[in-house]
Amino acid sequence: MPTFCRHNRLIQNCPICSREQAIELRPIVTSSAPRTGQPRPSPAGPRRARPAAAQRAGAGGGVTVRRVARGSEDGYRNSLVIGLKSSADARRLAEEIAFAEHRLRVLEHAPPGLYAEVADAGANLEERTWLAFLIAYLGPLEGEHPFAEITRSRTSWASGQSPSLEGIGTGPRTAHDPARGPRTLDAYRMWAGRAGSQAVAFTGEAAWTPERRFARAFERLALPGLHRDARFELLVSLGRLGVYDVRAASLALGGVNDVTVGAKRAFGIGDPLLLERRASDLAGACGIPLETLDLGLHNWQRGERDTVGLGVDSAPEPEAVAGVQAALGL
Repeated sequence: MPTFCRHNRLIQNCPICSREQAIELRPIVTSSAPRTGQPRPSPAGPRRARPAAAQRAGAGGGVTVRRVARGSEDGYRNSLVIGLKSSADARRLAEEIAFAEHRLRVLEHAPPGLYAEVADAGANLEERTWLAFLIAYLGPLEGEHPFAEITRSRTSWASGQSPSLEGIGTGPRTAHDPARGPRTLDAYRMWAGRAGSQAVAFTGEAAWTPERRFARAFERLALPGLHRDARFELLVSLGRLGVYDVRAASLALGGVNDVTVGAKRAFGIGDPLLLERRASDLAGACGIPLETLDLGLHNWQRGERDTVGLGVDSAPEPEAVAGVQAALGL
C-alpha cells in the first residue's frame, strides 16, 4: 500500500522525508513523447535588465529582501525544531530565546526608561496606556539612549494631540511609516474613543480570561498601519508592566514578518495551526511563557538582536541559555 508523508507526497517521492528515513528516491521519469513546439525566439534588441530596486520590491512595493545567514548542516536533529539541520542555528536560537525571556523578567521586576513610567501604578491609567502605545508603535532605538526620540516627541493623552513625527528616529520593530504621517495614531485615538476610553477598550468584559482579553484586543487593534509585531509587543508590555491582565495563548502568526518566517524555518512547516502547536511545545519544553518566542524568533530570523529598550549591554544569564540549549538537545 502506498505510504504518504507529512508533505502529502508518496514517501519515496519526497526529497525531505526519503532522506530522513533513508529511502531511495524514485528516479525522475521524463516523457518520451516528441516535443511539439520549438522555443520561442527572444525579442529583437538587447534585453533590458530589471532595476535592482524593482527586483527587491516586486509588484507590491516596499518589500525588503534580506539574506539570512544559515549554519551548515552537521547532522543536528531535534523534534522540537524539526526545520533545523544545523547545531549553529539551534544554538543561536537558544541564545535569542533566553534573551527574550530575560527581557520579560526585566519588564516585570525592573523596567528601564519610559517602561518604568508605564509600570507606575500611581499614575493616570490612560496616560500609562498611551505611553505604552507610543513605545510599541515607534520602537526604542538601539544604543545608549533607546527612549530619546520617544521622550522628545511624546504628547499626553489628555491633550488630544499626536506627537510630531517629522524626521523622528524609530526602532527596528517600528510600525511607523513616514508616508502615512499621524494617521495610525489618529486611528488609535478613534478606536479608544469608540469604546469610551483606552482602559475599557483593552479590558473588555470583566469575566474574560487574560488569554481571551489578549486575543480580542489583538484582533481589534488591527488598525491601518499597526502591524502584527507592534500589536503583539504592545499587549505583551501592557501585561508584563502590570497595566492590564493580558496574556498570550498564541503567537498570532501570519503575514509577512520575521516572527512568522522564523517560525516556519524553525518548525519546518507553514500551516498556522501546526506552527502554533509546535511553538507551544517548544515553550513548554523550555519552561518559558509562549510570548517569549515572539522576540526570540524575531531576533533569530533577523540575525541581529533588538533589545527593545534594554540597551546593547543587556544579556541573559548563562544558566538561562544553558537551559534552553538543553531543551534543544545541544
